Amino acid sequence: MKISVIGAGYVGLTTAACLAQIGHDVFCAESDSDKLSKLQSGVMPLFEPHLEKVIEIARKAARLHFGSAGEAIDWGRAIFICVGTPPLANGDADLSAIEGVARAIAKRASGYRLVIEKSTVPVQTGAQLSRYLSVLSTNGLDYDVASNPEFLREGSAVEDFLHPDRIVVGVNSARAAQLLREIYEPVIAQEFTCPVHSDCPKCKDPVFLVTDTSSAELIKHASNSFLAMKISFINMVADLCEAVGADVTKVAQGMGLDPRIGPAFLNPGIGFGGFCFPKDVQAFIRIAEKSRCDFSLLREVDKINQHRVKQFVEKIQGELWVVRGKKVAIWGLAFKPNTDDVRFAPAIALAKSLLDEGASVSAYDPVAAEKAKAVLPNITYCADAYQAAQGADAILIVTEWEEFRHLDWKRLLSMVEQPLVIDGRNMFSPEEISGHGFRYISVGRAGAVPSPTAVADGKEYRSAQADKDVQESLA
Repeated sequence: MKISVIGAGYVGLTTAACLAQIGHDVFCAESDSDKLSKLQSGVMPLFEPHLEKVIEIARKAARLHFGSAGEAIDWGRAIFICVGTPPLANGDADLSAIEGVARAIAKRASGYRLVIEKSTVPVQTGAQLSRYLSVLSTNGLDYDVASNPEFLREGSAVEDFLHPDRIVVGVNSARAAQLLREIYEPVIAQEFTCPVHSDCPKCKDPVFLVTDTSSAELIKHASNSFLAMKISFINMVADLCEAVGADVTKVAQGMGLDPRIGPAFLNPGIGFGGFCFPKDVQAFIRIAEKSRCDFSLLREVDKINQHRVKQFVEKIQGELWVVRGKKVAIWGLAFKPNTDDVRFAPAIALAKSLLDEGASVSAYDPVAAEKAKAVLPNITYCADAYQAAQGADAILIVTEWEEFRHLDWKRLLSMVEQPLVIDGRNMFSPEEISGHGFRYISVGRAGAVPSPTAVADGKEYRSAQADKDVQESLA
């Protein structure tokens, strides 16, 4: 089938590439001329595991093409809208890009088109889109509007598209439902060549859920908001664990064994980030307000998350006492591993707070440094975790990259100014890192130190509380 995808961000580019991978003839449009030029030259504008390989395969097979929105509108019988819907100052989603695509379709397209919302949009956007097309169409356009929310996780988007647990489509006609079923049939039947695994573990019967458009639009916001709520809940519990001397990892394990709860998204830490959860929670709150529904629960979810970086800074202050003039190393800048996305990343807010406190910040991330430089130019970017840790008074773990699990801690101990690790993702057990001679502070668990005063290569480490005790005795 000839399919168009308008927008080549994380969602649009993954959608276009994967639709081509399962056999469709896809035209992907991008309005950013620099990004479009890169795509046409075979250069990836973003990092997403396996995506570059899928695009390369599809282009060699002449099933994936890049160009303008006008060309895309002429090309596809089905048109996926995958443009950005960033938050406005009041929390509403900015739908100006959606409106722009709708206007272009109405003015240019003729014959039948299935117009599919893939972007995350407020409920009833589909109804508004349908009315807009009806009023503005000038060339005898015959159309259906459908909602097909994406559930792609950055870092595993290709696998999520090709091996989904569910495909949700919101339609108002049998014609639209049938066409979407045809588009996704290779995924539903798991009949395609998997570019990720040579021995592909096919998923079992992904659910193809057909709803009305408004319900489909709500499913996306409700899903992301619920997952955000789980994260904020376990972070709230982590605070209580620290206050009473409990271990949040054991509490989360015990909770997760209940099949009604499950273990996913019960990992405490410095808070959620990225472009989806913060934006979607805010947008869902605004949607509810406009419908006169009380979503104060989600306001608390957002409030808890917004406070996480401040609490983490307080942990740093509690260990270093005086932050001004100290060197801190940040490991991880992306909001999660396996992506270069730094939008709303806790590491960015943390680094800015530490700079405001007068600290010197060095940072390392395997793939996100270039994008971080655009929003965080005043820190030192390092080639690896060791360089970032050189002379540091504290190592801060902010993104749980797998490579951090395989570092030489003996080497690190000889490089740092103070052997202190503050882990914002609970990557390690306290016993493991303290066994290497470091004081280890994490989230929702008791800290660990090898001894009241640890000595490494002639360097003495004392906690901030010990320094305060000395100062008070001298006074």
